[in-house]
Amino acid sequence: MNIKAVAKRAGVSTATVSRTINGSDKVSPKTAERVRRAIAALNFYPNTNARALGSGRTNLYGLIISDITNPFFPELVKAFEDIAVEHGKEVLVANTNYDPARMETCVSRMLQRKVDGLAIMTSEMDDRLLEVVSRRDIPLVSLDTVAPAPGWSSVRMDYAEGIRTGLEHLAGLGHTRIGFLSGPSRWNSARVRLQAYMEFMESRGLPVKAGMVQEGNHQVDGGRDAMQRMLQSSANPTAVMASNDLTAIGALGTLHDAGLRIPEDISLVGYDDIALSAYTQPALTTLRLSRREIATVAFRALFNAKRSAETAPIEGENHIIRPTFVQRLSTGPVGR
Repeated sequence: MNIKAVAKRAGVSTATVSRTINGSDKVSPKTAERVRRAIAALNFYPNTNARALGSGRTNLYGLIISDITNPFFPELVKAFEDIAVEHGKEVLVANTNYDPARMETCVSRMLQRKVDGLAIMTSEMDDRLLEVVSRRDIPLVSLDTVAPAPGWSSVRMDYAEGIRTGLEHLAGLGHTRIGFLSGPSRWNSARVRLQAYMEFMESRGLPVKAGMVQEGNHQVDGGRDAMQRMLQSSANPTAVMASNDLTAIGALGTLHDAGLRIPEDISLVGYDDIALSAYTQPALTTLRLSRREIATVAFRALFNAKRSAETAPIEGENHIIRPTFVQRLSTGPVGR
């Protein structure tokens, strides 16, 4: 089966079939759909390597994430891939596991595969590597960085706003002894969240006692251990804000083991709104960062920045993703 058979079945030229396969925006959605139906009906599989050699484009986007075991990231990968498929693109995914050396390997792998664009969705990114990628003349979108060059965009999470929103909720319920379970201090994103907590507590004149802040690792076990340390201290919180949902879920287990009722004895707020947070007991009050929105912004930044001989590269842009408060059953009035 070849491209001519697809063109004949779809009633279009071979050039139109080729443009559809390559994701060209010169083909109308209606025509592109007709071509895709013909491809499916004939079980036609284009030779992507041959296309890449002929056009210099692979129709392959790279997506680098921090932790494939954190449900936040598979949800992001799925959303990004769904959008890519809609535009005739493929996605190569790499997981760094928060390891700088592995990050460098992931970037090198993407460049060797000659990806048409690269989305680096981890805030633990070496600026030197970002500069290396930007010099390779491919569109780049990174997380929580400033867009310094044409074709280089940034998706920035307003972590501080989410922390403030969660703390406002707890303070509004009458809580004054509010603990915080942070992420690793070596991560900029975790430091931003901790700073937002400290500034909020200071602005309200609320004391941060010894033991009130405990560092976790953004995993369930880290949340469990950090919550244990807080309970063993003299902090005696009536509410706790966690840096992410996995930390909060670990904390839930510790609180249950300690015989504390949620929210009657202690309230708990997470961050991210991973799918699991709606099914914990009780369901977790949290801040939602939309993976679909992040993926859409990241994909469009790459797709719109594609270069051609006729057009200049699009200037890099900064996109801000703001969290949405999701109230469930893990928070309640103090002393209820």
